Amino acid sequence: MIAVILIAGALGAVIRFLVAHWLHSPWSVLLVNVVGSFIAGLAAGLATGDLRVILLTGLCGGLTTFSTLSVETMQFALDGKWKVAVGSISANLVLGIGAAALGLALAS
Repeated sequence: MIAVILIAGALGAVIRFLVAHWLHSPWSVLLVNVVGSFIAGLAAGLATGDLRVILLTGLCGGLTTFSTLSVETMQFALDGKWKVAVGSISANLVLGIGAAALGLALAS
């Protein structure tokens, strides 16, 4: 089980890297956080047992990037880009929670 979670987490991390590489934008963090939140909402509503743990802890844990969001937000603030910092945090929270709620609602 640990190996499967490790593989799922690695897959999520690779997807996150590819999205960031493809977009070359601070909004890539928003995209993976929203998509990851949606997948987590679906998994929380549909998956059970081992599959639920694999998807939530493994795939979504590797894909979502709250720690990256925190570091990038601090860098924006240090660079004097306060509007970008506040906009990014606000959009990640509102859209991420909204996507999780939508995923859970669709799964119900």
